[in-house]
Amino acid sequence: MAILNRTTKQWQEIDSAHQLHPFTDFKSLAEEGSIIISKANGVHLTNSDGKQLLDAMSGLWCVNIGYGRKSMAEVAYEQMQELPYYNSFFKTTTVPSIELARQLAEITPKDLNYAFFSSSGSEANDTVVRMVKRYWDLKNQPSKKTFISREYAYHGSTMIGVSLGGMTGMHDQGGLLPGFSHIMPPYWYKYGENMNQEEFGLYAANKLEERIIELGAENVAAFIGEPIQGAGGVIIPPDSYWPRIQEICKKYDILLVVDEVICGFGRTGNWFGSDTYNIKPDIITMAKGISSGYIPLSGIMVGSRVSDVMINEGGEFYHGYTYSGHPVACAVAIENLKIIKEENLIENSSKISVYLENRMQEVSEHPLVGEVRMKSLIGAVELVEDKNTRKMFEDTGTVGSICRDYCIQNGLVMRAVRDGMIFCPPLIFTKDNVDELVDKLKKSLDQTHSHISKS
Repeated sequence: MAILNRTTKQWQEIDSAHQLHPFTDFKSLAEEGSIIISKANGVHLTNSDGKQLLDAMSGLWCVNIGYGRKSMAEVAYEQMQELPYYNSFFKTTTVPSIELARQLAEITPKDLNYAFFSSSGSEANDTVVRMVKRYWDLKNQPSKKTFISREYAYHGSTMIGVSLGGMTGMHDQGGLLPGFSHIMPPYWYKYGENMNQEEFGLYAANKLEERIIELGAENVAAFIGEPIQGAGGVIIPPDSYWPRIQEICKKYDILLVVDEVICGFGRTGNWFGSDTYNIKPDIITMAKGISSGYIPLSGIMVGSRVSDVMINEGGEFYHGYTYSGHPVACAVAIENLKIIKEENLIENSSKISVYLENRMQEVSEHPLVGEVRMKSLIGAVELVEDKNTRKMFEDTGTVGSICRDYCIQNGLVMRAVRDGMIFCPPLIFTKDNVDELVDKLKKSLDQTHSHISKS
């Protein structure tokens, strides 16, 4: 296309003049210029200067099947030709949304039989809040309105999503509504002190019970949590954590909502993180891997405890989106699920993660690295000032940002969360891809260590 015949500098100037990026220091970006990704194939990206980068973040935790899948484009084209759009309001629907709901009921944890579709994880979590509040109203317990989440939780960037989440920086920018409370995350490396992991898992989980008692169980609607806290720094809970959380939810009669936006669709070695940790949620939220990011789609899956009340007692539910159950998005998601199944990508991710974990042992020996933690194909490399005492850097985020920039220079896309280097590669990763990731990361760590040693 003629419109693409511009230099990188020209694109950067236009971008700076007309686009505001998400989660970005606008002034800083204008000074530096954007990295412009022009194409991608498999697990590699190519920027506008022709440089290739290994995408160890699956885009934004989402491109599970890798880039360049022609069948995904073909399915979208065919559906656009047949029915490009129709809504799911007013007692209508489309074939792809019906079929996707059926398939999701088959692969999601037991008893989650109803889908409500939206377009982003933020919208899915907004839907949860609306539905949970409606549920408790129908149960004649209208005071049950407060949601408990965790520090470092990420549940989206709408006002509801930010309030559900535990990112204080987002709260400080006018993003915390009343009715949301946050407790300690199961972040052993930072908060575990002298406890072993299992002791700490129980300790962190019991913070939920303490908060419920503080607020009054009659006022608490639900607890929401990611199986593994992704955007918060890949916080992997000890095995003792989720069983205790479930006991507490049951004891105090509050709903358990599991945010599967990152962990769903194979990321943790099973279809869902709930399967990995044997969680039995009342509702889950989904996005990202549901379509591998090829087209926007999200949703929630609702268990019988809630759906029976909503269907039999609820009347009209005044909630929905223009693109709920969009036929093209649902058709693409069906093809995405087909690829995951036919190519055994979940099994592949479990196998290749063993090789990745072995190679990451080399990374763990680096003087900057306090801990490498991972579960299947999601993990974090915690960068610290003193690995012997687990002392973290006081100027949080600076070293992580330095390392991230060196990674980009070396052709590796990883994400810095505080001073943790995050990886979440596509499920199609091979041993060669693992070797490329680890070798480039080690080089970047060496450069980071040299950089901060001189400053």
